[in-house]
Amino acid sequence: MRTGTSRPVGFACGATLGFLADLVFADPRRGHPVAAFGRAALAVERRLWADHRGRGTLHTAVCAGGAATAAALLARSARRSHKADVALTAAATWAVLGGTSLGREARAIGGALEAGDLEVARERLPHLCGRDPQSLDSQQIARAVVESVAENTSDAVVGALVWGAFAGVPGLVGFRAVNTLDAMVGHKSPRHRRFGWASARLDDVVGWPGARLTAALAVVAGPDPRRALRVARRDAARHPSPNAGPVEAAFAGALGVRLGGTLAYAGRVEHRPVLGAELRPVAAADIERAVRLSRRVSLLALGAAVAGRWAVTRVFRDRGMGRLGAGSMTRRVSG
Repeated sequence: MRTGTSRPVGFACGATLGFLADLVFADPRRGHPVAAFGRAALAVERRLWADHRGRGTLHTAVCAGGAATAAALLARSARRSHKADVALTAAATWAVLGGTSLGREARAIGGALEAGDLEVARERLPHLCGRDPQSLDSQQIARAVVESVAENTSDAVVGALVWGAFAGVPGLVGFRAVNTLDAMVGHKSPRHRRFGWASARLDDVVGWPGARLTAALAVVAGPDPRRALRVARRDAARHPSPNAGPVEAAFAGALGVRLGGTLAYAGRVEHRPVLGAELRPVAAADIERAVRLSRRVSLLALGAAVAGRWAVTRVFRDRGMGRLGAGSMTRRVSG
């Protein structure tokens, strides 16, 4: 069948084109689809908010479920044409990936630190993570940037590609919707402690495979795979996040730097375990090394996603042929 056989090819071509579009164009300053989703989710939150987990679960279901359902309907219509399938996959991939913008923001902060302009680095840090920049010195900002590059390589690139390989365009869009909701309401603020519980837990679930793949690829792509593997295996479980732990530990070992420790979010201080305690502190120059590692991991993840899409399609096709064969045999026997 034409649409069935072209589906892995459509994903391979579309995902590659979308990946290249992110490299060339990055995120648009205005009119980004993820920003539009965020505004819609905020409007739904205004109507549904209550200091209750049930209301938060409904908010997650409406927003993430609605985005994935809309993507599934579009994907179903696009399957009638190979070109439409490729175009939709490319557009969705470009919309959900954020690797290039991640690298640009990280490099801008790194450049400011290397130039000795701590105020500019503090001013730009909120574009990358939610930490309180005024409480951080140069070394702490560099560490925050490297940790953010590591975690967002999984959240902004690899995780989306993993779900795209498994579920096509609905997987790409659904993952980004869940990840965006977690960023909006999944934190432990007084307003969202209960309301954001469902989004945070769902993000942990959908982020699990991408985080493990990111960590594995960081081990492979880094300059010292043995050290990266050692630190990842030893320190990943020490991190309070089940998904950030493996990724940050693998990046720490790969780059040969110490991550973790004390940090502050909007006046709330956290004392996190140190990852790679025997390694040296992060320096401003390590930001560029982290960005380059992130880029290598992302390219490997694209290849893994394309191969994974072929494998998933073949499994479902073989199962379908198996059921068809069993049905034909039943008809022959009964006839």
